Amino acid sequence: MGEQKPEKTKKHICAGLLAHVDAGKTTLAESLLCACGVIEKAGRVDHGDAFLDNGDMERKRGITIFSKQARIRWKDVDITLLDTPGHVDFSAEMERTLQVLDAAVLVIDGSDGVQGDVHTLWRLLKRYEVPVFLFVNKMDQPGTDPEKVLTELQKKLDSNITSVGKLLQPGDNEGERETELEHAAMCSEALMEEYLETGELSAENISDTVAERKLFPCFFGSALKQWGITELLDGLNAYLPQPEYPEEFGARVYKIGRDNAGIRLSYLKVTGGSLRVKMPVGNSRSGAGEEIWEEKCDQLRLYNGGSYEAVDTVKAGEVCAVTGLTKTFAGQGLGYESENSTPILEPVLTYRLLLPPEVDPVVALGKLRQLEEEEPQLHVLWQEENREIHMQVMGQVQMEILKNILWERFGLEVEFDAGSIVYKETLAEPVEGIGHFEPLRHYAEVHLLLEPGERGSGLQFASLCSEDMLDRNWQRLILTHLEEKRHVGVLTGSELTDLRILLIAGKAHTKHTEGGDFRQATYRAVRQGMRSGKSILLEPWFSFRLEVPTENLGRAMSDITRMNGSFEAPETEGNNSVLTGSVPVASMGDYGKEVASYTKGHGRLSCTLKGYEPCHNPEEVMAEIGYDPEADVVNPTGSVFCAHGAGFQVPWDQVPEYAHVESSWKPEKEETKAADGISDAGLQAVNRQQGAIRQTGGGVERIISQEEIEEIFRQTYGKKAEDPHRFRRYHTSSGNRGSYTGSLAGSAGDTGMRKVVPQEKPEEYLLVDGYNIIFAWPELRELAKINLDSARDKLMDILCNYQGYQGCRLILVYDAYKVKGNPGSTMKYHNIEVVYTKEAETADQYIERTTHQLGAKPQKYRVTVATSDALEQMIIWGNGATRMSALGLKAAVEAAGAEYFK
Repeated sequence: MGEQKPEKTKKHICAGLLAHVDAGKTTLAESLLCACGVIEKAGRVDHGDAFLDNGDMERKRGITIFSKQARIRWKDVDITLLDTPGHVDFSAEMERTLQVLDAAVLVIDGSDGVQGDVHTLWRLLKRYEVPVFLFVNKMDQPGTDPEKVLTELQKKLDSNITSVGKLLQPGDNEGERETELEHAAMCSEALMEEYLETGELSAENISDTVAERKLFPCFFGSALKQWGITELLDGLNAYLPQPEYPEEFGARVYKIGRDNAGIRLSYLKVTGGSLRVKMPVGNSRSGAGEEIWEEKCDQLRLYNGGSYEAVDTVKAGEVCAVTGLTKTFAGQGLGYESENSTPILEPVLTYRLLLPPEVDPVVALGKLRQLEEEEPQLHVLWQEENREIHMQVMGQVQMEILKNILWERFGLEVEFDAGSIVYKETLAEPVEGIGHFEPLRHYAEVHLLLEPGERGSGLQFASLCSEDMLDRNWQRLILTHLEEKRHVGVLTGSELTDLRILLIAGKAHTKHTEGGDFRQATYRAVRQGMRSGKSILLEPWFSFRLEVPTENLGRAMSDITRMNGSFEAPETEGNNSVLTGSVPVASMGDYGKEVASYTKGHGRLSCTLKGYEPCHNPEEVMAEIGYDPEADVVNPTGSVFCAHGAGFQVPWDQVPEYAHVESSWKPEKEETKAADGISDAGLQAVNRQQGAIRQTGGGVERIISQEEIEEIFRQTYGKKAEDPHRFRRYHTSSGNRGSYTGSLAGSAGDTGMRKVVPQEKPEEYLLVDGYNIIFAWPELRELAKINLDSARDKLMDILCNYQGYQGCRLILVYDAYKVKGNPGSTMKYHNIEVVYTKEAETADQYIERTTHQLGAKPQKYRVTVATSDALEQMIIWGNGATRMSALGLKAAVEAAGAEYFK
């Protein structure tokens, strides 16, 4: 019998529609639906009959407020179309959809060109690594010029934006097609090589380049008159690959909503395996520091506009809404998805909710919590002392929509006050915070190191506390308490941000400690640290682009300076001048209206949130808010100690004197001397400029340097936020999406399927023959002549430091085979494992046995053995392990920057 050909799988793409407001995005969606036969006639926004904008408020206002889903089919591709809001007030809703897109169609208004919000969209698409197709709309309007718009796009967004409309039409307008081929070929080396060899570009290579975000296909047309629609659909069909997802189930939640009956819906994309009705799903991989849960899916809905189809199974790559899940949230990873996603965009204004006198604020709070599930960026805050509800809102339009929703869904008629800027707080330098909670028959003490983090990094938590001092379960509980609370500062009571908080010491009581005790001690430690340290007040800043007639440039520069902003050297574009820079949000106000006034309508101002920077007028803000940290009974700065059978309060500045655990952190300015004889100068070298931590356990004391602290946070939180590959879709397998490699088959009718099996990175092992290393390293050999135990402990400390740099699993093996009756032992020494072999078993035998076991699974483990024993090296090499000599290990340790040899 001949070989049976595998059944071809139809390509499936999840594509999003994004645009600046009034660019014609919804009209484009209607034209796409009409072209694919989903609807017979395209609806109109101004007529209130659009297929996707089916909400009453959307039809009244003529804007998209909530992301919607439609399903279309074109030739060889099935497309799940996600229509997102274009108005800046609903940009958070738009951002949440980006994490589940295979591609985005960015709609540009051909008559207006690149507007301010387009820059924000482009930056977000880059951050989430979404391949982009551009559709320049409204080209039917007089005065629109494709070449002019394309030049502007290439200058302001990316030089690799390329018109490709003629590439799909061989034999038609060969001159224009040749120009497009040349431009496309310049986007990547692979395309250039193919073009020079053949004079053509294959759809397969273009598809690869688009997936790598090295080429951005651009189409021109008119959605209203349905020009260029089929060309755009052909481009999506030809120039996007399709991943084959892993077999293990995974999903990414991007939205929480409710249907007309009030049933909770979790909108998600299946990123691996398949999802079935009544199948249990949970957050076992992504729920670190949270409650681990598992629930069953009651119903799976495939939405198409306002209607849906209930199905039994949803395959990987498809988007659906699920009922029965009560603990999901937007950005959550399910199944094998190991990370939760947090948005970039956030509101910078907070408003107090004004309720009618007869409405109980507590009852209203419960209803607002439902809205917060659907729109997490509202950040609903309850102020117990004033019984007030505060919310963070993007702008006036969102505020009006919220008022309508509260009335229609809950019968609440509310108003908002004038609003104020959302400030935040952080630290200027490291500080230790101590919290103690000891009422009668309760006990807990926590020591935290609070360090300033990078701007925009948020709060990060880790532990460097020895398990000899505090059991691992208590440490995990403390980290959970750190993550569960919205911590506030001491200047204005604003939320803390950009801090790294490290657990460095703690103490529990074997009889009296309960879980709630560590909650109190942890909260108080953060507050005591903030009270002891040097705090900085942060405020939101805008990045702006201001285009004015050249004669108005002086006025514009003066205004920006007056608003405490900064700007780059002006650029000239024709008769206009362009200023770019940054300015505090509080200072900007309604400056856009002012620009329109003094330029007589010829000026254009666009602003995007840059992030949080030090406040330009902190004293004024603090005086206006009038926050007193000592009067904040919800967030106490002091601690509770016990004496003579009764608890008593200790003010924050006296807590270190009463603390039961000795401080583990020594700032550089303190001249201390280590127990092992390190001089002040040597200790300061270890401390660097951030201070060092003393860790005590197992009868020895070691210094944890700043480099090790940095490594702990890198291992805990991964790469920096600027890492360009954290949302990579189409290349290496990242564990949270299907990946794309290889090339497309060239046969006719091929769907572009690429099969990729996600591969986990092998776990790195380093096995060290302890005594072999000691007697091979001169300094340890000399120390061993005086005291072998000291040499052994010294090597353990050195390898702890080295493991912090390398991140491998390090096992140090010592011979104990001559000890009669010795059963052998394995101990955890800080971050490494130390093995003492059993009677009649040498270190060589233990290492050989271990490498044989691990070497049998090379895909899972990668083993290196450090020894200078030639026979042992040959044996472990035969077991598939990598060999490293004793001097090679010494060189590696020194190269890693270990301070112990200095």
